[in-house]
Amino acid sequence: MFAPIVVLLRRLLGKAKFNQLRGKAIAIHAQAITNFCDRLGIESKEKQNLIRIARDNGKRVGLLA
Repeated sequence: MFAPIVVLLRRLLGKAKFNQLRGKAIAIHAQAITNFCDRLGIESKEKQNLIRIARDNGKRVGLLA
């Protein structure tokens, strides 16, 4: 779904800049999950499970192309 956009951005930005931007986006998303889990009192193991699910969903929709 998003793979063509991701590939285009990687070409436009260059691999190094793209990876830097991607790393920041992943870190922000992981922090959002952490904040959500902290507010609801979700344990660390379950939080890691949610982060894995987010990663797998990202692969499925083409964000990690």
